[in-house]
Amino acid sequence: MNTTYIIIGVAVLFVIFLIASYNGLVTLRARIKEALSGIDVQLKRRADLIPNLVETVKGYAKHEKEVFSDVTKARSALMKADTLADKAAADNMLTGALKSLFAVAEAYPQLQASQNFQDLQRQLEDTEDKVAYSRQFYNTNVLDYNTKVQTFPTNLMAGAFGFHTEEFFQANEEDRKNVKVSFS
Repeated sequence: MNTTYIIIGVAVLFVIFLIASYNGLVTLRARIKEALSGIDVQLKRRADLIPNLVETVKGYAKHEKEVFSDVTKARSALMKADTLADKAAADNMLTGALKSLFAVAEAYPQLQASQNFQDLQRQLEDTEDKVAYSRQFYNTNVLDYNTKVQTFPTNLMAGAFGFHTEEFFQANEEDRKNVKVSFS
C-alpha cells in the first residue's frame, strides 16, 4: 500500500513537472513574440518619421537626390521585411541612409536651426533609444528561452514538443566597429 502511494506521488510530481515545463516554454516563446512585436512597433514609428524628415531636408538641400533615394529605398525595405534577418538587414540599411541624411543636413545651418527639423531629430533620437531598448528586451527573452530549451531536463521535453532555439537580434559588422573620436 505504501509503495503504491509512493509510485502515485512520483507520477503526480512527474506530470506536474511536465506541465510546468511545457507552460514555461510556451510563456517564454510568447514573450519572444511580444518582444519582436515591440521592435516592429518602434521600427514602424521610425519609418513613419522618415518622410517628414526627408521633406524637411529636401526644402533646404534639393540637389541631394541620391541621399533621399537611399533613405526611401531603405524605408521601403524595412516596411516589407518579414523575417528577423530581413528586419535586421533593412534596419541596418536605414540606419546608414539616415547617417548620410544627417551628414547632408550638417551642411545647411538654416536647416539645423529649423524648429521642425529639430523636433523631428529629437523624435527620431527618442525612437532610436526605444528601438535599442526593444532589441535588448527581445534578446533577453531569447536568452531566457534558449537557456530553458537547452538545459537538462527541460531540453528533453522541448525537443519532444518541437521547441527550438531562437535567433538573437544582432548588430551588423558596421555597428561593431570602434567609433573614432577626434577633437581636432
